[in-house]
Amino acid sequence: MLTKRQNLLETIRGGKPDRYVNQYEPFQILFANPYSVSGAFPQRGGAPVQNAWGVWIAFPEGVPGPFPVHDEEHILLKDITKWKDVVKAPNLDFPEEEWNKYLPMAQAIDRSEVFVTQGFYTGVFEQLHYLMSIDKALMNFIEEPEAMKELIDYITDWEVKYAREVCRHYHPDALFHHDDWGSQINSFLSPDMFNEFLTPAYKKIYGAWKEGGVEVVVHHSDSYAANLVPAMIEVGIDIFQGCVSTNNIPELIKKYGDKITFMGGIDNGKYDKADWTKESVMAIVRKVCEECGTKSFIPCATMGGPESTFPGAYDCVSECIREINVEKFGISG
Repeated sequence: MLTKRQNLLETIRGGKPDRYVNQYEPFQILFANPYSVSGAFPQRGGAPVQNAWGVWIAFPEGVPGPFPVHDEEHILLKDITKWKDVVKAPNLDFPEEEWNKYLPMAQAIDRSEVFVTQGFYTGVFEQLHYLMSIDKALMNFIEEPEAMKELIDYITDWEVKYAREVCRHYHPDALFHHDDWGSQINSFLSPDMFNEFLTPAYKKIYGAWKEGGVEVVVHHSDSYAANLVPAMIEVGIDIFQGCVSTNNIPELIKKYGDKITFMGGIDNGKYDKADWTKESVMAIVRKVCEECGTKSFIPCATMGGPESTFPGAYDCVSECIREINVEKFGISG
């Protein structure tokens, strides 16, 4: 029986996986480091807090995760042409002893079994709309393209520096990177606009992570992004996580499976409900596994992490995948 790490590599490299990869099992995701602990994080149902970039964030009850507050009082960047006066990248010049505090967490992970995976939230596109709101960000791509490109370069340069510091101190061999690029039915940017604004940024960012020793780049976007898959391949993404069913995953595997793997197909909007049952979850899991197979596909909830909005729903998906692995391969994994 292959280890979780080996089975993942066989799945994404056109090899011979001996079972379905079970959601996030090959990835031990780490977030703690001097930067990540320096910013405030909102409590579910609590008051908004200001993060390290100066953005106000809230975490209302009954939603999957925290999100920026964009009323007139809290929005940070109201005029993109004045971004240099407002946007200040967080400090990364921490002393070595601060970085080293979190090293034991990485050292405790068995790299022969799983990947030491650096987690990163709020990618370039999300950072833009966190700073100014989604509607203003989308309009500014059209109305103020040069200012947007300047701000993208600023955010990109900061993350490249961050990647180099994390890789130098913790030597992650996988990256789990968030940046939602679309809705359920379409991408927020057209492929041409995406390639103009974001492809160059992500080439630098993912290039820096891979230069630092990262072997597998997992990009989370729980959205439709089938039209952006060529760009994903170009910037070095190995796994498109959060791939919702509207992407037509079997067709994507057929077209691009030799270059990228798709991780998802189990839409949280369809199963992650207050009244979920194992029968309803199993029906969804079985269907997507039968449609997609094991190569270049990982059955997974589309939520951006090993969790669910409603208690027990994520664990039920994992249980269903284990049962299918026993049925199909005789392996309890």
